[in-house]
Amino acid sequence: MLAILAADMVGYSKAMEADEAGTIERLKSVRAELFDPTISLHHGRLIKLMGDGALVAFDSVVDAVACAAEIQSAAAARNEGLPEPERIVFRIGVNLGDVALVDGDVYGDGVNVAARLQQLADAGGVIVSGTAFDHLQGKLDWSLDFAGEQQVKNISRPVRMYRLRLDGKRPRWTLRKAMPRWTRKAAAAIVVLALAGGGTWWFFQPTPLGAKPSVAVLPFNNFGGDDATGRLADGLTEDIITDLAQFPELDVVARNSTQAYKGKSVDVRQVASALDVGYVLEGSIQRQGGRLRITAQLIDAKTGNHLWSERWDRPAEDVFAVQTEIAEQVTNRLGNGVGLIQGAGRAAAKRKRPDNLTVYDYYLLGTERIEKITVADEEEAIRLLNLAVKLDPEFARAWVELYHAHNILAGFGINSESEIKAAADVAERAVRLDPSDAEAHAVFGMSLKDKGDNARAKVELDTALRLAPGSAEILTFYSGFASGFDEPERGAQLVDQVIRLDPNYPMWATGFYSTAYFMAGRYEDALKMLVRKTPDNYSKWEWVMRSSSLAALGRIDEANASVRETLKRYPDLTVEGMVNEFSSSKTERGRFIETMPLAGFPLCAKPEALAGLAKPVRLPECETG
Repeated sequence: MLAILAADMVGYSKAMEADEAGTIERLKSVRAELFDPTISLHHGRLIKLMGDGALVAFDSVVDAVACAAEIQSAAAARNEGLPEPERIVFRIGVNLGDVALVDGDVYGDGVNVAARLQQLADAGGVIVSGTAFDHLQGKLDWSLDFAGEQQVKNISRPVRMYRLRLDGKRPRWTLRKAMPRWTRKAAAAIVVLALAGGGTWWFFQPTPLGAKPSVAVLPFNNFGGDDATGRLADGLTEDIITDLAQFPELDVVARNSTQAYKGKSVDVRQVASALDVGYVLEGSIQRQGGRLRITAQLIDAKTGNHLWSERWDRPAEDVFAVQTEIAEQVTNRLGNGVGLIQGAGRAAAKRKRPDNLTVYDYYLLGTERIEKITVADEEEAIRLLNLAVKLDPEFARAWVELYHAHNILAGFGINSESEIKAAADVAERAVRLDPSDAEAHAVFGMSLKDKGDNARAKVELDTALRLAPGSAEILTFYSGFASGFDEPERGAQLVDQVIRLDPNYPMWATGFYSTAYFMAGRYEDALKMLVRKTPDNYSKWEWVMRSSSLAALGRIDEANASVRETLKRYPDLTVEGMVNEFSSSKTERGRFIETMPLAGFPLCAKPEALAGLAKPVRLPECETG
């Protein structure tokens, strides 16, 4: 199998008719100064010249495409400033296929396809066949637009086509041509490494400086699979979003804002306009027996062009390696700083993965239950997640989710002391297992806050935000805890920010948002968040915020009714008990002390409720001489 490059001069007959001698001379000059050295540099063999065209064979398709890109870029640079009649412009097609090399010539369908692709290329452009494209993936970080399938002459099957994107800048082949042979090889190796990391600045349009690239990851489609494969597709989508959000170079739309497009045929440009993004990643997953086929493609939302696509056909247990490849390739394509992505971002995009799909299925089922926020669902989530960590004790993500389930149960008042302790234990284990996981730091910080260690809690949440500054989830966690660091206004501002990033925020997030707004004195906004839930979803904290917000807004009758409903569920609830139970900060204590009495909550806690506290916070009305 050989890679074949077919090149042809545009407008050769017309140029010959207008100036035969001049055209021949210019074409000879281009071949001598551009074609021949570039082909030699990329280890090509010139098979034949055909007046206005050429056929070149390569052992490597990577070399063939690099050669084509360099020829076109150099030709474009050479033509700058020349009058139109003196310009030499080429079309190039590249194919990888079976060919016969006989007496110095090449024959076969591989040659025919390359020639047909060359005819379909734009002037100054390069068309690459699907077979060539498939072998390029993971070897060079090329920018390619999917150009559809084309029925070409004398070829029975449709041919997939990809258009190479060029920026017309002068390439550096002339400098490398002058290097000694061993230096060329070293330089070529550097080029390959640079291209693999996204350094396509020799040939392709660079990402504009300034605003961060923004990307939306649409839900991966589950083609003909069962429920387990559907959960796997959802998990793959979520993990890619999580990994991408760890890169400071990108703004990533949260999953809940893209979930509305699940299972739908969409116009990418409309999606991009609705979500205000420049790029859209979409894909699919199929499971057949013990194998998975996963496809992904990155689309420029402005043009609808496919910038990158890939297909993986792997054993089912390799799904996590595929996820990492997708995240790395997309971020390398979009990231503004090659060095930053390679040096700092790559390691951050990788996390520990469970060893088999059974573990991951338990994990996905558990997280589904957590988001329902009822006592029964949280208890089922804990059961499922414990099955996951029993099979893979080093799966940090499952320990992270266990924190959420235990913490929500504590908020419902279900064995609060033991659930808070369990939450703290699993959070510490998660961050110990995977210190690069932003959410592990976040849940550890939240557990420290529950213990009253606000200083260390802030350090951990700051670390989470540093690791994943574009993650709507991490911003959500921080917003709900900012008042615990006596930063209530910052918490409300973070909610405003994250809602812009994730307008379709999930129900569970409203607990954090209502807290942030309540603590900042934005009571109307707090109530708007709380109406997203039903009373069955309210924790003790949320019942108190609802009642107190109503009272602060002067809606006393509604506040009194809400207090009565709250006390049915939590008959021992008092203002003193509230400010002591949750290791509240000065800001949080002050807000509850200000608003809870207005709503009609009892002020004083029973002595036994405060007996275990070294320095309980007391209200003046409750202190006795």
